[in-house]
Amino acid sequence: MTLVVTDTLADERVEFTADGDVTLYVCGLTVSDDPHLGHARLWFHADVLHRWLEHLGYDVQHVENVTDVNEKITARVGERDDWTAERDVAESFTETTFAAMRGLNLRRATVYPRVTEHVPEIIELIETLIEKGYAYESNGSVYFDVTRFDEYGSLSNQDLEELEAQGDPDERSDKRNPADFALWKAGGVSEGAAREHAKHDHGESTPTGETWESPWGEGRPGWHIECSAMSMTHLGDTLDIHMGGRDLVFPHHENEVAQSRAATGQPFARHWLHVGLLEMDGEKMSSSIGNFWTVPDALEELGVNVVRTFYAGAAYRSEQALTEGTIAEAERRWERLSRGHERAVEALDSTDARSKAIDDDLRKTVESTRADFESAMNDDLNLREATAALLELTDAVNRHVEAAATYDYRGLRRAVETFEELGGDVLGLQFDEPSDGDVTLAGELVELVLSVREAEREAGNYERADELRDALTAVGVEVEDGPDGATYRFDG
Repeated sequence: MTLVVTDTLADERVEFTADGDVTLYVCGLTVSDDPHLGHARLWFHADVLHRWLEHLGYDVQHVENVTDVNEKITARVGERDDWTAERDVAESFTETTFAAMRGLNLRRATVYPRVTEHVPEIIELIETLIEKGYAYESNGSVYFDVTRFDEYGSLSNQDLEELEAQGDPDERSDKRNPADFALWKAGGVSEGAAREHAKHDHGESTPTGETWESPWGEGRPGWHIECSAMSMTHLGDTLDIHMGGRDLVFPHHENEVAQSRAATGQPFARHWLHVGLLEMDGEKMSSSIGNFWTVPDALEELGVNVVRTFYAGAAYRSEQALTEGTIAEAERRWERLSRGHERAVEALDSTDARSKAIDDDLRKTVESTRADFESAMNDDLNLREATAALLELTDAVNRHVEAAATYDYRGLRRAVETFEELGGDVLGLQFDEPSDGDVTLAGELVELVLSVREAEREAGNYERADELRDALTAVGVEVEDGPDGATYRFDG
């Protein structure tokens, strides 16, 4: 079965096609705050797409940008003593973003280009658009003339005549058409834009951000031109897949299409995939609203496997709600998968696993799991059904281990390979990590031992209390006695 995806430009499901290596561009984060689970939803689905394409035999050239030039970044200058310039803020949040990506077990992109590295390419692209008559200079700024591009609005299904003004209201007197958008902005960040995004009072001094010299004077690149320049620099004029959040369809991606096609005369992206928003408390998760859960906090509380299993519970193209119920379901699903894999490994490595033992049910379920998983993934990356296929394998492993006098070595070996290949390599789950249930149970057992130890100490049985402490130390639990009682942590 061929991979089918929902293509925003075609406005329908289409068969994915690529000649040779797949070029994948993902609209990355504007590094103005700590990354939250809403940002990570796009990362997860881009990661699984990357993994599945590799599973299908493609080499994937995956580029994900870092937007380190933005009014929101500039507005945070001065919030910390070491944030004295726009780059300081951007570097700080880029570091936390990369750490979050690693914590989520994402495959590394081929490259993570930054806007500040690509200003020469941005200027060159703008010059091309001016030469071809698609852009014009006005008072040191440069704007794209949307009336010159006949297909403007095709990605977002909007009529040019019905479009409202784009960009900063201060720019509108410089434009030929209110819907024209900025490719280059004269000077630094306007005082109004900086104050709009400021989270603290800058006093009399408002930061203006970094500027660069250009043929039109000193200024900064517009948001939309940045992605076109970075993607074409690293992946060429035409991409196989352009991926981003649904909220970027207009104006960001619409403007990318217009300026890129106008400059090259070639299709910009063969396929456009858009990931639905993550909702919390009935609204889009957003730093500006304040209804967000940062990636580090979520990983600390839930673990990477529950977070990834949660994301796999809904189609990438739809909205997803973060609630106690959806998290609880993800915990249950991961617990079942983890236990199934663990049980299969234990049985496979036991002396009861025999070369001539055969369980037809187990072997048939392994093969049907692989077929159902592949069918689900090729059906527009249906991760919920793909996960359900692995859960069927878990049930088959449980039936086999509970009923068999001797274990089917070959069947179990194939089952473990299936868990690790499809659940591990494709879904990005880490089966070598303890399940949350294991951690919870371990904590409960330690608390029980410590309560017994405390009772022994109160009874004056200090030697026995020391023996219990030594026993915990031997299994990797470090105990520390304090004025409020004993505390512990798992070593390593």
